[in-house]
Amino acid sequence: MTIGELARAAGVPISTLRFYERRGLLLPADRTAGGYRRYRPDDAARVRFLRRAQALGFSLAECAALLQFSRATTVRRADLSKVGTRKLAELDERISDLKRVRQALVGLMQQPCLDPTAPCPIIGALGDERSTTARASRASGAGRR
Repeated sequence: MTIGELARAAGVPISTLRFYERRGLLLPADRTAGGYRRYRPDDAARVRFLRRAQALGFSLAECAALLQFSRATTVRRADLSKVGTRKLAELDERISDLKRVRQALVGLMQQPCLDPTAPCPIIGALGDERSTTARASRASGAGRR
């Protein structure tokens, strides 16, 4: 199948296929006598696999590892469990960070913009590097442990 046919079958742009090929995630296609890429039918499933893994938050390096697991004749459940556990811990950390940032933003939004000569709290916090951390901490209640 041509690169255009593969892109349609996998539901991705051609640039994604070329990117995956450069990164070694998609095996280089055979070339016709005219120089056109010819992909194998199972390449569409491989690209869909990569897209689903990325949608779950796996990095390209992690996707490469998952591809190796998928090609193995025997896969140890413990190895896959380590990958999943590591990804869950990473996601939990990101969720915690997002919650902290959200609390800080809510706190800044609750501060009124009364002084016309002073910046509003959000603008002030973004513009003043020295006070950003302190304001964000106070706004999120980080100092109240």
